[in-house]
Amino acid sequence: MDAITQLRTFTTVVACGGFSEAARQMAVVPSVVAKRIRQLEATVGARLFDRTTRTVRLTEAGEKLHARAGVLVASFEDLVQSVERDASKLVGHLRIATPTTLTTVRLGPLFNAFLRRHDGITMEISLVDHSTNPAERDYDLAISGRPASYEGVVEIPLCPVDTVLCAAPGYLARHGRPRHPQALTEHACLVFKPSGRAWHFRSARGGISVDIPPRLVADDNLTLRDAALSELGIAALPSYVARPALEAGTLETVLDDFPLQETWFKAYVPRRKQHVARVAALVDWLAGHLRPDVPPAG
Repeated sequence: MDAITQLRTFTTVVACGGFSEAARQMAVVPSVVAKRIRQLEATVGARLFDRTTRTVRLTEAGEKLHARAGVLVASFEDLVQSVERDASKLVGHLRIATPTTLTTVRLGPLFNAFLRRHDGITMEISLVDHSTNPAERDYDLAISGRPASYEGVVEIPLCPVDTVLCAAPGYLARHGRPRHPQALTEHACLVFKPSGRAWHFRSARGGISVDIPPRLVADDNLTLRDAALSELGIAALPSYVARPALEAGTLETVLDDFPLQETWFKAYVPRRKQHVARVAALVDWLAGHLRPDVPPAG
């Protein structure tokens, strides 16, 4: 039995005025309290209590020990709390590769909120719109919505991303609204370059893939959104990019009965960094907040 536990039991007995009440306070049986006191008495080489059937009184040695025992126990508990606080305090530098549009629309506020919560963290953010192996580039994590697999890198799903097909009302008024994915070959389409020119749809009869003849190709979804708003064609946009314009009525969804295949944003973390506290904390923070219908943390 450790000395601090014995001292804590001793001070509790004094405060409670008896072994039975001290046992209730400490959630143990009275015999455990008695055993701890006997062990403490053996350690100090003196009897600490005079006990009768009704009272428990400190001996002279007990009075002397009690004068300092409370301070010792309190100091030890303060020390433990201080060590626990230091152990839980995140410190160090984080290097992150992340897509431009997602960072502009969603991740920026989340990174800022994480830094406000952890003042021992510094961060370097690189805007990267292509597949990146974080182990080769010495990133702590890379965030991407593109399928990838790297040796020595762990994939951690963060959130699903719904992609919606949409166009400006003016474009649809002039060119009509497609009723089937195959009809897109007769429309001007605005294509996100990293996803390729094939759009993949779901239907009650199975998957449908259509090779799209693009009017505009860009590697930035905000550019494609602006082109759609300018009535240049039909765009496939992440819901978090399209939502404000859809709610404002400046864009409208098309082919609602043929949703595009769902994709996921994932964190790619080098295996050797997976259990680094600051890396794991950031991944948990993003996974908890980076969902389509959850506003960024402030």
